[in-house]
Amino acid sequence: MRTIDIHAHWYPQEWLTLFAKDGAKEGAALERAADGRYHLRAKHITNAFDERFVVVDERVKAMDQRRIDVHALSLTTPMVYWASPGLGAALSQAFNDAASAAHKKHPQRLLGLAMVPMQAPDAALKELERAAKLPGMKGMYLSTNVNGEELDEQKFWNVYAKCEELGWPIFLHPVDTIGQDRTKKYYLKNLCGNPYDTGVAAAHLIFGGVLDRFPKLEVNLPHAGGTFPWLIGRWDHGAKVRPELKHMKRPPSEYLRRFTYDTIGHDDRINAALVRLVGADRVTLGSDYCFDMGLDDPLATVNRIPGLSEQDRQLISGANALKLLRL
Repeated sequence: MRTIDIHAHWYPQEWLTLFAKDGAKEGAALERAADGRYHLRAKHITNAFDERFVVVDERVKAMDQRRIDVHALSLTTPMVYWASPGLGAALSQAFNDAASAAHKKHPQRLLGLAMVPMQAPDAALKELERAAKLPGMKGMYLSTNVNGEELDEQKFWNVYAKCEELGWPIFLHPVDTIGQDRTKKYYLKNLCGNPYDTGVAAAHLIFGGVLDRFPKLEVNLPHAGGTFPWLIGRWDHGAKVRPELKHMKRPPSEYLRRFTYDTIGHDDRINAALVRLVGADRVTLGSDYCFDMGLDDPLATVNRIPGLSEQDRQLISGANALKLLRL
């Protein structure tokens, strides 16, 4: 059984070059510090990273050390939604082309999750259709909100329809998170903002009817589902008593298995509870490579989950992703 990490971030050099060159006209900046670390800014969104996020051959060596056979490559902060539609489309194309090229160089080790400019849904659909023809592209990457617009907005539904038609899963990830005014200190933007934003995104997909309209669409939630799994009792109760949710024909808990989840729960008890709640067949290996908030040894995390059978461990370590990505 191949081990597959579905949550592994990458900045292609081609993307960084375009970001620095054309992004400057739109308030973005990329700098390289004396220690070799990159620092980028796109409007109010910032990130810092090192060469491990960029050099493909070094990544494959790191995968070998971690006993990981496959990375599904995904762009990370700031993605592309901050940009004008034209630049957002160009940045998406640069990432998708580079990811396909990385797959061609390491066809057994690297896959791509396509980026599309969701701030311009027509352009997003066009790039999605183009990227689907590129070798090695196996799904779509999507932020938990698009410049503050929620994922149940009707303008995005044609993109979801195309993903369903392609059989492509959508992988969610926070970028511009909820509560910016209250999460400035103590790295709370990540510690709290990321899981909260994932929960809010899942709520909109459920309550907004997206999962009902697209019954075959697969959506993967990062960071062990964020807050979503642990609020399900409250959501079920709300669906019974609140007039805002009288349109719900099923309790929210029936949607738990419409999502898949990664293993970045950072607590063996959380991961064990997640498996009990949604089933081992809905959990996938993830590392958040190679952020400090990620997992240095993702397989060890799976092996520590109590109560798993050997079949369950194989499902989580790779078999579920094989099915999800149609490998």
